[in-house]
Amino acid sequence: MMSVHTSRGPGRIGARWPAVRRPATRWIARRRPGTFLVLMIATVLVMMPFLWMLSIAFKPEAEVFTSVPSMLPADPTFENFSTAWTSGNVGRAMINSTMVAGAAVLVNCTFAVLAGYAFAKLPFRGSTLVFLLMISTAMVPVAVTLIPLFLMTKGFPLVGGNDLLGQDGTGLLDTLPGVVLPHLIAPLNIFLARQYFFGLDDDLGEAARIDGASELTTFWRIYVPLARPLVAVVAIFSFTAVWDDFLWPLVVTSSMEAETVQLALSKFLTGGNVMYGPAMAGAVLVILPVVAVFVFNQRSFIAGLSDGGVKG
Repeated sequence: MMSVHTSRGPGRIGARWPAVRRPATRWIARRRPGTFLVLMIATVLVMMPFLWMLSIAFKPEAEVFTSVPSMLPADPTFENFSTAWTSGNVGRAMINSTMVAGAAVLVNCTFAVLAGYAFAKLPFRGSTLVFLLMISTAMVPVAVTLIPLFLMTKGFPLVGGNDLLGQDGTGLLDTLPGVVLPHLIAPLNIFLARQYFFGLDDDLGEAARIDGASELTTFWRIYVPLARPLVAVVAIFSFTAVWDDFLWPLVVTSSMEAETVQLALSKFLTGGNVMYGPAMAGAVLVILPVVAVFVFNQRSFIAGLSDGGVKG
């Protein structure tokens, strides 16, 4: 019998070639010029304040208000950054904010992720009700919780001269632990962790338990490596929440030793002589850590958001 060759080589009828993927921006520009134009305009509008801030940061104070404003400084200077770092206490404030944000990131990445894992993989009687009550606290306005949080911070026992009942002292007022206290556990992070772990296969944990692994070992060795995008999202949310907070540090601190970056920046705009150059230079310094955290974790951040929002 004659063998019939059914393979199709190049150039034969019905041959399948892999589709060539064109760059998304080129496709939008050629096929949908209107959409491309709208996106470009939106990008320029969003970036304009940041570019203007960067321009003022390098301008001498006399050049900030001129009859013909320009984006490029005529006489660039780094004096504004020096003034902001030393006279404006931005350097000390950045150290304080880094310590506070680091503590919030560490606690949330540990206990908020653990809580989300427990709600998703270790259900107990009433766990849904407890979870709903916890999530409902996120809807309470921050202004409503300021006074209770202040009294709790002031009455923290055995610190700041307080006795066991939290009296006769100042507690955690005007301290970095007092600043980080409301940010230690965020309900939103627990919600994201629960939704993420809901999407992971239960059989993985069952197989580990059959092999004799404890629950903590199952969590750490099986599920945590799969939840790296989630951990990145929780870390970024925790970091930005503390770094950008202005109201709570304003209420709980009173000295420069416990000052955070947002309070340090506000001092440039509260006096009779507003120094726009140092203020913008300080804003540039304060923005850099946030941008760096997002840039180095953007892939995990996007993956964690999409997985946490779709799964579960």
